Amino acid sequence: MGILSVKGVNKNFGGLKALHNVNLEIEEGTVHAIIGPNGAGKSTLLNCFIGKLMPDSGSVTFNNNSLLGIKPHEINQLGVSRVFQTPEIFEDESLLDNVMIPAFAKRDGAFRINMWSSVSNEHELRDKAMHMLEDVGLDGTSDKLAGQLSRGDKRRLELAMCLVQEPKLLLLDEPTAGMARADTNSTIDLLKKISESGITMVVIEHDMHVVFSLAQRISVLAQGTVIAEDLPENIKGNPKVQEAYLGGAHL
Repeated sequence: MGILSVKGVNKNFGGLKALHNVNLEIEEGTVHAIIGPNGAGKSTLLNCFIGKLMPDSGSVTFNNNSLLGIKPHEINQLGVSRVFQTPEIFEDESLLDNVMIPAFAKRDGAFRINMWSSVSNEHELRDKAMHMLEDVGLDGTSDKLAGQLSRGDKRRLELAMCLVQEPKLLLLDEPTAGMARADTNSTIDLLKKISESGITMVVIEHDMHVVFSLAQRISVLAQGTVIAEDLPENIKGNPKVQEAYLGGAHL
């Protein structure tokens, strides 16, 4: 059994079958990409992993803990973090505060009303946050307001906010969306570094350059069903994948 195990997951929205009998095994320490055309069910599946959606049937387990029926912050406490398509940061706060807030919440299990005064006195968390900013290449800018960052650096900041919580599993939904190629390549390099640290990653991404640069294994969704799962070099030549994903064109 992998670090994340998905068995027989189904999710309907009225008459629409968003997910149909989805099975996945994500091996610890790997980068596993989930690809497919728009509307294939990729983001719906990720939302079932983080407690945002409840499957109609099936199971989702992380390190032998069921993720179904528990709150998103409880899933986060188990060691699962998610990076969204649009970076979710506190734009009016400094980079340092952005990273200290999730570090503080992870340590105590929840945000507290008096967290700002508490955070300011937390030298240990401050040092940890500074180290995370250095790891993602944002050292020397800790006092800068997050809203002033470029799209690529906002992604770096969001990754620092996740990494400071010491996740075992990182879920990334379109991590390079809206980026220029230079920022995309920089993000790929950073994600490779994170993977080499031993963190398991599940990546949803449309950019095949990103997918084939990162993934050790790829699952392909089409109309809510897994139509293929294989090594990247085998996915490239799979005719079912070419037909479903690119209308018969080669990846």
